[in-house]
Amino acid sequence: MAPGTSVARPRPTDLASQRAWDLAARVCDPEIPVLTIEDLGVLRSVAVDGTRTTVTLTPTYSGCPAMEAMRDDVLTVLRGAGYDDVTVELVLAPAWTTDWMSEEGKAKLVTYGIAAPTGRSGVRPAGAVRLQLAVKCPRCSSLNTRELARFGSTSCKALYECRDCLEPFDYFKVL
Repeated sequence: MAPGTSVARPRPTDLASQRAWDLAARVCDPEIPVLTIEDLGVLRSVAVDGTRTTVTLTPTYSGCPAMEAMRDDVLTVLRGAGYDDVTVELVLAPAWTTDWMSEEGKAKLVTYGIAAPTGRSGVRPAGAVRLQLAVKCPRCSSLNTRELARFGSTSCKALYECRDCLEPFDYFKVL
């Protein structure tokens, strides 16, 4: 792990919580069904204390409409597996970042036709400003692309067009 970084979503160490994590981790994002909430990095923690299970999720942005569906799906999966006393908490701090997405999740985005976020979102020191020079088309891998709209199908994506294959595509912004 790089200096100054922390584990955003540490896996539980006890067996009961690990089992509940593995179940919750299977829940898919309702907006991008090829991603699980673990792939997306919104599954933050799972703790089993006796008969009580607490799951913590962090939305990709405040007011994300998918969180209600994710919460309901986590409740359904865990209750279906015999966890009767389940609470799903939504936390906003620390704020979600694309840095928490798994590499497997980013690969799934590309296969699904969405350009994955590139780079890291961490706080940058004073000095040079980073510029994004190009977004690679998830269909033909061309860098000859242009942004059509800062917001795409959801607030965390931008709408791009490939000038080579002429296909529009979403780009999951670095947040």
